Amino acid sequence: MLSHPLHLFSLGFGSGLSPVMPGTMGTLLAWASFAALDARLTVLEWAVLIAGGFVAGIYVTGFTARKLGIDDPSAIVWDEIVAFWLVLLFVTPETFVSQLWAFLVFRFFDMVKPPPIRYFDRHVKGGFGIMLDDLVAAFFTLLVIALWRMTI
Repeated sequence: MLSHPLHLFSLGFGSGLSPVMPGTMGTLLAWASFAALDARLTVLEWAVLIAGGFVAGIYVTGFTARKLGIDDPSAIVWDEIVAFWLVLLFVTPETFVSQLWAFLVFRFFDMVKPPPIRYFDRHVKGGFGIMLDDLVAAFFTLLVIALWRMTI
């Protein structure tokens, strides 16, 4: 992780190095960092951070993947972090329980990768592919939350 500064971001400041469920650990880091920063950032600042994080993530995650020699290493969790920030931006302010449900739904889509997420995961390569499938998982998470909110 410390062999190059870009790996620090790709590997979620070490959360992606967890031997157990690195993607979940990266998503938990996203949740904790969102909670820590949310009172300090406006919606516009979050949008800039997320958009910038996505664009930078294309390069950063691609760089780390090339160095590791693996298309989409499980240790790379920057994609989960940026995507879950997006989910939380749309969900917040909400209760802890609502955020927990958002976390669980996002992890479901990210782990199971139902179509069309699986298509993007398998066919779009490089840093863009690494970032894209989690962005699509975030979209489906937000869709589920929106549909749920319509029924209550």
